[in-house]
Amino acid sequence: MITIDNYLDSHYIHRSNWLRAAVLGANDGIISISSLAIGVAAASTAREPIILATVAGLVAGALSMAAGEYVSVSSQTDTEKADIERETRELKEMPEDELKILAQIYERRGLQKETAMKVAVELTAKDALAAHVRDELGINEISQAKPIQAALASGTSFTIGGVLPLLAILFAPLKGIEYWLYGFTIIFLIALGIVAAKTGGSSIKKAIIRITVWGTLAMGISAGVGYIFGIKL
Repeated sequence: MITIDNYLDSHYIHRSNWLRAAVLGANDGIISISSLAIGVAAASTAREPIILATVAGLVAGALSMAAGEYVSVSSQTDTEKADIERETRELKEMPEDELKILAQIYERRGLQKETAMKVAVELTAKDALAAHVRDELGINEISQAKPIQAALASGTSFTIGGVLPLLAILFAPLKGIEYWLYGFTIIFLIALGIVAAKTGGSSIKKAIIRITVWGTLAMGISAGVGYIFGIKL
C-alpha cells in the first residue's frame, strides 16, 4: 500500500543532503590524492615518496574534509536556529501580524485572498511555528542542515575515494606511473559519476563529462607543477 510518507521518500531530493556531501567527498578524495601522487611522481624516481605523500594526504584530507563539512553545516544550523527563535518571539509578540504575513505568502503562491487567509488560520491553529518555519523561512526536513551526517558522509567518502588511487600506486608499474594513475583515476571518476547520477536521478552523460573534465584539469596542473618545480627524489 502506497502512503504519502513512502511516496515522498521515493523522491530523489530527499537524498540531496547526504548525497551532496558523499559525492563531494569521494570526488575530492579521488582527485586530490591522484593529483598529489601525480605531482610527486613527476618529481620522483622512487615509489616510497609517492606512497608516503599519498598516505599523508589521505589522512589529512579525510580529517579536514569531515571537520570542514561539520563546521560549515553547523554554521548553517546556527543561522536556522536563530531565525526559528526570532520567529517564536514574533509569534508571541504580534500573532495577528504573523498571521497576515502567512496569508500573504499563500496568496502570492496563487491562492485567492479568502482561501489564503483560511489556510493560514487552519495551519496556525494546528502548529503556527511549524507553518512559519516551513513557509516563511523555507526550512523543512529536506533542506534542514545536519552537521554530523554531512561530516560522516564527507569524511568517509573522501577516504574511500582516496584509497582507490593509493591502490593504483601500490600495484602500478613505477615507470610511467603518472599515466597509469591518470588512467585509473578517470575510470574511478566515471564510476563515481554513474553512481551519483543514478542515485540522484540526473543525467549520466553530464555527470561523467563534468567530473572527468575537472579531474583531468586538476591532475594535469599538478603534473605540470611536479615537472617544473620538482627535484628528483
